[in-house]
Amino acid sequence: MTTSVPWLSLLVAWPLVGAAAVWLTAAARTRGVGAGALRTVRGIALGAALVELGLLVGAFTAFDTSAAGTHQLAETYPWIPQIGASYAVGADGVALALVALSVLLVPLVVLAAWKEQDGDVRRLRHYLALVLLLEAFMVAVFVARDVFLFYVLFEAMLIPVYFMIGGFGVGARRRYAAVKFLMFSLAGGLIMLAAVIALYVQVPIDPATGARPEDAFLTSNLVGYFAENPMPVTTERLLFLGFFLAFAIKAPLFPVHTWLPDAAQHAPAGTSTLLVGVLDKVGTFGMLTLCLPLFPHASAWAAPVVIVLAVVSILYGALMAIGQSDLMRLIAYTSVSHFGFIVLGIFAFTSLSVSGSSLYMVNHGISTGALFLLAGFLIARHPERSQRIADYGGLQKVVPVLAGTFLVAGLSALSLPGLSTFVSEIMVLVGTFARSPWAALVAVLGVVLAALYVLLTYQRIFTGGTREGLDQLPDLGAREKWVVAPLITVLLVLGFYPAPALDLVREPAEVTLSDLAVAGVEDPPRSDPFAEGTELVAFESQGSSLTRSTDEGSES
Repeated sequence: MTTSVPWLSLLVAWPLVGAAAVWLTAAARTRGVGAGALRTVRGIALGAALVELGLLVGAFTAFDTSAAGTHQLAETYPWIPQIGASYAVGADGVALALVALSVLLVPLVVLAAWKEQDGDVRRLRHYLALVLLLEAFMVAVFVARDVFLFYVLFEAMLIPVYFMIGGFGVGARRRYAAVKFLMFSLAGGLIMLAAVIALYVQVPIDPATGARPEDAFLTSNLVGYFAENPMPVTTERLLFLGFFLAFAIKAPLFPVHTWLPDAAQHAPAGTSTLLVGVLDKVGTFGMLTLCLPLFPHASAWAAPVVIVLAVVSILYGALMAIGQSDLMRLIAYTSVSHFGFIVLGIFAFTSLSVSGSSLYMVNHGISTGALFLLAGFLIARHPERSQRIADYGGLQKVVPVLAGTFLVAGLSALSLPGLSTFVSEIMVLVGTFARSPWAALVAVLGVVLAALYVLLTYQRIFTGGTREGLDQLPDLGAREKWVVAPLITVLLVLGFYPAPALDLVREPAEVTLSDLAVAGVEDPPRSDPFAEGTELVAFESQGSSLTRSTDEGSES
């Protein structure tokens, strides 16, 4: 669907305007360091973030949910025609849902950072401007429909995050954490760049012009061309690995996850919220929208190994979370486990599991965002701003609102029925069972372990006797309640009525399965998996195809 209003470009451009306004307007006011300068910085940043919310509403009104599997609100303009690159944006239901997640979290992060940076207006000005700059990149990368444009944005996101961790983080090792994040991301990005160039080379030269098409990097063009003219098997597999490795680092997926706990430990709470809640979704989003449609045969070939890595991530992340003494590292490891569920659903190749993974990306961003922000509020109240869980205890009676909201956010992390995360997690598990029963059954252990790390953490921090010096801590104030309330509300509303979100992700999942059909991947029938005669579909490695196993025999 096209529209006369360039909603997606406006959503990308407006945060850039807001960031410039924070830097320039506030710079003129920061010759003084009083309350007036602080109000200017905060007001401009929050106002820009709220206007972005208004633009999002406009985009939703122009989006046809009944055709969520198609890319709508599309705009395409030549960018670098000499190399086939275009400024091409468009959003299907999944992309629009992730844009909505980004746009929802940013004003909450701005509001949460109201009193951060110790009231230093110069530091706060730079930090909030970086948040808005990052918002522009986040929105742009989810709507990019040109592979080269996607890659540029994929790398550009690293710049604001590096400074947000290294320049505005906490602890003596914050610069180490920022550099580690940058090195891991750059390593994956460079491998992806080689794959992007090699992908471009696979596009044939037009004999009439003696050059490749000026829109060669358009995702739709590439998918259509390679569906009719498959790449050589080895070439496709190598290109898949180049893209997949970059996305696995970004996600992050075991064993390339080690940058995340350090980054989350030393970043401000708002930075961790955007980093884990949104930026890491670019990895799983890339697997879903680039790896699978561009490299269907290689995706089917790699699926058994990826499923094993996903299951390992689920269990490893949960076990590591249980053993953490630092609250921020604990939340980071829970995300390693949750990303395992998302990747598992994507590579189970069923419409139910893929829909569940798409919804999981949104729900995880809300759940983990709430946890990080509440953890930040808790740490800010400690006399020494300690992140060690052992330095807390008995706070349930001292800060009951903070304790209650933390419990709800924690229960969402273990996917309690009635909260939105339960819907997406059960979809992933049931969908995966139809394709790979063993993976679904082992992954269920992650749910049990999640109950342990959530409830044990709550018990250590909020129950028992109150530790000395913590009996007079203030509860959440009005500003902090405004930060938390929207997230808790979304968790509850989508838990009981997930239909609006499901309408956005259902058709894109079906489109993904249709893209995989050229590799012989079919959506297994949905039926009682324990009924007599029910067909169980399992992965069997036979070249680059999937084999459907039945009681009567095998059919490739």
